[in-house]
Amino acid sequence: MGVVITVAPTGPIATKADNPGLPTSPEEIAEAVADAYRAGASVAHIHLRDEHQRPTADLDIARRTMDLIGERCPILIQLSTGVGLSVPFEERERLVELRPRMATLNPCSMSFGDGEFRNPPDAVRRLAARMRELQIKPELEIYDTGHLEACLRLWKEGLLAEPLQFSLVLGVRGGMSATADNLLTMVRRLPPGAIWQVIAIGRHNLPLTAMGLALGGNARAGLEDTLHLRKDELAPGNRPLVDRAVTLVHDLDLTVADVEETERLLGLSAHA
Repeated sequence: MGVVITVAPTGPIATKADNPGLPTSPEEIAEAVADAYRAGASVAHIHLRDEHQRPTADLDIARRTMDLIGERCPILIQLSTGVGLSVPFEERERLVELRPRMATLNPCSMSFGDGEFRNPPDAVRRLAARMRELQIKPELEIYDTGHLEACLRLWKEGLLAEPLQFSLVLGVRGGMSATADNLLTMVRRLPPGAIWQVIAIGRHNLPLTAMGLALGGNARAGLEDTLHLRKDELAPGNRPLVDRAVTLVHDLDLTVADVEETERLLGLSAHA
């Protein structure tokens, strides 16, 4: 069974002032994703920016970004409905109407750095139901231990289809700290048959990604999660971070899943 590698090229927070290699326009994002696909990524986790580099849920920008990616490569698109802390939930949830193969489902509100990430329970339930109706695979982002229980409640209500797909996010201020103990705790608590990956932020990215792979998880790489290739050295783009993840997979004597295998592993609908 191959390892699914997801590229997260942009994220909602950093700008080109933090790392000049950060892609922000639809064209830049599409080129970065295509380069990551050539390196081995089979999923692209997409955040969108407006012309001022601000997070946006603008449907025209989203559609153009998706179209440009599709013109360049057959990678599977996973739209983030997290978008950014300043974007209202009602705007964020409309992104699923573009019918990507996958989209983020954040189960809980939380403190996030110096801000608040709002995901009201009734709105989350509404979005989960709409995603199930459209056969869009949820990427369940877990920032803290109680978020798992919230996801399992949605599952018991029939709003989530198996296999459940989790992203274990460690290192966001306001969520779980990026420690090996926290990762082990969350992996042990996942339901049988769950698919999961580690998202470790900043300097914790490399060691916890390696640990996640050794525990049987998938991997995510890109400038959303870390702006640095190593200490005090900015990554010149997303490709070196994806290359690093691919090297980890091969060094552990594992194989990288292509798009077709990823579709099977994640149980994706053929609607697109």
